[in-house]
Amino acid sequence: MNSSHMPDVVISGTGLYTPAQSISNDELVASYNTWVDLYNAEHAAAIAAGELPAMQPSSAEFIEKASGIRARYVMDKEGILDPRRMVPHLPERPNDAASIQCEMAVAAAREAMNQAAKSAAAIDAVIVAASNMQRPYPAMAVEIQHALGVQGYGFDMNVACSSATFAIQQARDALATGSARCVLVLNPEICSGHLNFRDRDSHFIFGDVCTAVILERAQDATADAQYLVVDSKLQTIYSNNIRNNFGFLNRADETGCGRPDKLFVQEGRKVFKEVCPAVARQISEQLEQLDIAPTDLKRLWLHQANLSMNQLIARRVLGRDPAPDESPIILDEYANTSSAGSIIAFHKYRDDFASGEIGVLCSFGAGYSIGSVVLRRR
Repeated sequence: MNSSHMPDVVISGTGLYTPAQSISNDELVASYNTWVDLYNAEHAAAIAAGELPAMQPSSAEFIEKASGIRARYVMDKEGILDPRRMVPHLPERPNDAASIQCEMAVAAAREAMNQAAKSAAAIDAVIVAASNMQRPYPAMAVEIQHALGVQGYGFDMNVACSSATFAIQQARDALATGSARCVLVLNPEICSGHLNFRDRDSHFIFGDVCTAVILERAQDATADAQYLVVDSKLQTIYSNNIRNNFGFLNRADETGCGRPDKLFVQEGRKVFKEVCPAVARQISEQLEQLDIAPTDLKRLWLHQANLSMNQLIARRVLGRDPAPDESPIILDEYANTSSAGSIIAFHKYRDDFASGEIGVLCSFGAGYSIGSVVLRRR
């Protein structure tokens, strides 16, 4: 979307809610390997007869080498690490109590509002953009809007790991047309809820977190640090290589209930091979259209799924290996937090920007979906 005929829109605040509990690779592997031993003992006869394959143990070294992940924050550690459960224990709350995603989002929103110097009265739209919502309706956004005391409207949207960047463009469009003056984008990701902790190839991938972003017209912004949205670009390419079949129609075919495909499933090698070139191409073409040279970029705030993916994308965009501060990594501490990952990187690694310096915020994931936002410090 070309910005030449629209009012300037800025990001004036970000927020981050980090759960209190963290799981190291060593802890996760100890739980997983205990389950492997229990499974193999329980099915010993079938395994010996060749009817079932034996489950293979995992290792902390394998996880870090494969992904760059060392730990992840979670909303419930005990349930995940219990080898007889391996699912977070998050009790349902009564309808008149704040939901867990609402609580996370309100915490992140308050920090973003404080940064942007915005009261609830100044915000008139709330977009909740995340891979999973804990219910279909009422929308999480409307509940959070009510909890914050925001007037106006709110809605939920899901573009998997690209939800945040896609929501940033929706917010920018609303500000450009005048349907909103100030938009709060929230990404409450409880990825541990959809992760199969009994899948050796992916049990280590995800963590939980919530991020918040405030966007407003530049003429209304009073924050000390403002980042002009120079351009935003979205792309989707259909692929089954990352999929989750959980949904309201599952009960209409009982044979599928509880099957692994009702959780996160991916063909990791295919995703790597197909997504990395597409992301690098999108960023490079976007910069070229804007007449911005790669040497003019100070930073890439990339989706935090896999260290090797980020290094490859940054290398293709920059034409050389990136310095650590040119493509900062937070996934070693947070793991993959779906839509929130690139926002965490932006939240933590932008204070050193001087006026006029440029960076690219980019996400990519299931869909496939790719969203890239060019930002310049005002």
